Amino acid sequence: MTLMLLRRAIAGLVTLFALLTLSFFLLRAAPGGPLDRERSLPPRIEAAIAAQYHLDEPLWRQYVRYAGDVLRGDLGPSFQYDGYHVSDLIAAGLPASLLLGALALALALPLGIVLGFTAAQRPGGWRDRALTLFSMTGVSLPNFVVAPLLVLVFAVTLRWLPAGGWRAGAWQDVVLPVIALALPQMAYVARLARAGMIETLAAPFMLTARAKGLPPRLLLWRHAFRPALLPVLSYLGPAAAGLLTGSVVVEQIFGIPGIGRYFVQGALNRDYTLVLGVVLLYGALIVLFNLLVDLLYGWLDPRLRSA
Repeated sequence: MTLMLLRRAIAGLVTLFALLTLSFFLLRAAPGGPLDRERSLPPRIEAAIAAQYHLDEPLWRQYVRYAGDVLRGDLGPSFQYDGYHVSDLIAAGLPASLLLGALALALALPLGIVLGFTAAQRPGGWRDRALTLFSMTGVSLPNFVVAPLLVLVFAVTLRWLPAGGWRAGAWQDVVLPVIALALPQMAYVARLARAGMIETLAAPFMLTARAKGLPPRLLLWRHAFRPALLPVLSYLGPAAAGLLTGSVVVEQIFGIPGIGRYFVQGALNRDYTLVLGVVLLYGALIVLFNLLVDLLYGWLDPRLRSA
């Protein structure tokens, strides 16, 4: 198990390096640049700004310089927000994104598992059909449709909750964004949990346990629970990283000062360092959560501990 985690960690570092390289050159290949908004300046001043950010150097030298800075933990200055480093902007927006993502994950994961396991006990029954309808609807409706619908119903029509904003200590501002983030993830988790439980209940070791006369509740929670969670764990790594780094659409709709807002503004203004910083953060979280998922695999499936 330790050797496998070491291999995964090394593979994760290689993946981050490939992500950095690919993102760097793709951003430079896109039309426009961070100095497009400075076209009204005299050429000498524009050249001085380009030299300040090393944009006048050959592309390969810019890449080597940036990769070296990242290895030292420096994500560079922002081209759009004068006087701010990318790490400062990420640190400012990350708490809001982490709070929303953690609450959405805490809501989607247990409810999705319970719904999936409940539906799997009687495939084809009314609960199973209801879950299929819910999961298909949740998967099909994107966030930019779910979020305005929630605002229309609970903020405009019923006036129970605010339509947006972010006030310190105001739990009402969190409810609608969390639900908008959690609903699609809950649908995915429910589908995976249902499939995992159906497959586990049909496994030979479950047939043997039934033959011994064990009660259904004991069969479900002692023998089938852990193996049925394996498909959910496979999805949990990237899902958790996506939720914890914030949804760009949800943060924009509800006016939440998370890193999604910085990512959108950075992409629109060709703020290379800001976009790369958010991409690297997202990639690092995916690698980290996948390593945690591998540890959970060893807890759920003892056969992997000796691997």
